[in-house]
Amino acid sequence: MAVPKRKLSRSSTRHRRATWRATPPDLVPVVVDGRPVLVPRRLVTAVHRGFVQP
Repeated sequence: MAVPKRKLSRSSTRHRRATWRATPPDLVPVVVDGRPVLVPRRLVTAVHRGFVQP
């Protein structure tokens, strides 16, 4: 684990934390049982094979 060599100021720490954003997953339309469903891209093959219920 990385350990800082010196103390960061409070403003630097808060600025770094404030700019981080999680991005929502890209949703892809998939047809299941004749109706379109939006599914994350990494689960498309699992939905086609029936491993995951949308």
